[in-house]
Amino acid sequence: FCKIVAGQVPSRKVYEDDDMVAFHDIHPNAPVHLLVIPKSHVDSLADCGAGEGEVLARMMLKVPELARAAGCANGFRTVINTGPDGGQEIHHLHLHVLGGPRHEWKGPLP
Repeated sequence: FCKIVAGQVPSRKVYEDDDMVAFHDIHPNAPVHLLVIPKSHVDSLADCGAGEGEVLARMMLKVPELARAAGCANGFRTVINTGPDGGQEIHHLHLHVLGGPRHEWKGPLP
């Protein structure tokens, strides 16, 4: 994800500011599947401290706006997988935003 932040790897960005980037997941599990990441690298939620509090709050507060803009009229789900037993596969903190008609969701939750 650091390479996405640096512009070295392409992504379908839906939002970017000085602290975070939001983009479409390349392996979506729902009709809407966005990822929201901090630009500064932190491995996982378990590694966050007080210094990450502001950006985490801003990420969470941005999610409803992003979900609405992506068409999630009837709700959405947020997921943060943390560590190997929590299902985290990429070691850069990321927040999943999933939405769209539930009957169209596929596979296990991220």
